[in-house]
Order: sequence, then structure tokens, then C-alpha cells
Amino acid sequence: MRLRPFFADRDFEIIAGWAADERTHAMWCANLFNFPLEKSNFESVLKNFAEKFGDSPFVATTDDGKVIGFFCYSSNLQTNEGMLKFVMIDSQCRGSGYGKEMILLASKYAFEIAKVSALQLNVFSENLGAKKCYQSCGFAERHTDSKVFKFNEEMWSRCNMVLKKAEN
Repeated sequence: MRLRPFFADRDFEIIAGWAADERTHAMWCANLFNFPLEKSNFESVLKNFAEKFGDSPFVATTDDGKVIGFFCYSSNLQTNEGMLKFVMIDSQCRGSGYGKEMILLASKYAFEIAKVSALQLNVFSENLGAKKCYQSCGFAERHTDSKVFKFNEEMWSRCNMVLKKAEN
């Protein structure tokens, strides 16, 4: 697996269908993007997050270049923590270990290139598959905000998870 920058003109159409239903979409992005994904809205939100938080979008590819994952990364210089957002794997590849591999590569980038001391992310507690994946990568629950997101008749809790850089 390899990581590279996301290029909207080349990559958007590939990732646009990964969250094919409204619930999966909401689990992925808390409805910060329109459903179904629209290129102009997607690019606008990414631009806003880049300006506001310094987010950079990435894709994960197989060694032969097939795009199979997406995430955004930013660093907070005041806290020396990195943040992963909008983490998603191609729906046809879920359950194959690609999510874990992508998160481990993103962690390596955060610790070795961005030089942060910790990496955090938020996941809805109800997104059991994603939460299990993050735990398998070493992330631990830092805190949970109960019932903060409404999806139809459900109320979801947001779990903040953190991975601290291993001491050498």
C-alpha cells in the first residue's frame, strides 16, 4: 500500500460511491458533505478544512495504483497532535485489512514526517467496525461525548481516540 495526495480530477469519481447509503455516509462524515457526494461540494468542504485546520487530503493505493482509501490529515502545532478525518475504505475492500494498513501508514506519516507526539481521530461509537479497526492499530478511547449526532431517529455518540507515539 502507498499513500499519495488526493487529486479531485483524478480521484473524486473513484471515491464518490463508497458511502452508497445515507447511514454509511453519515457515519463517515457526519453529513459535512452532501449526500450523495457532489464534486463541487466535496472540494469546497475540503478547501474550507484546509484553510481552517490545515487539512491535507490523501488516498491510499494498492502497489499498482488502485485507489482503495481516503483520509484527511492535519497537525496542531500547539498540542503537537495530528488529526485524522474522513477516513474511508472502498466498500468492496472493507474487512480485508486495508483499513488497518492505511491507518498504520497514516500514523507513520504523522509520527515520522509531521513529527507529532500523538494522533487522534473521532469515530461514532455506533460505527463498531471502524472503532475496532482503530483499536487494532493501537488507538485508545480518550473520551466519548454521548448522543451528539442525530441520524433519523437515532442519536450517536462521538468517541475521540488517540494513539501516542511509541517511546524509543
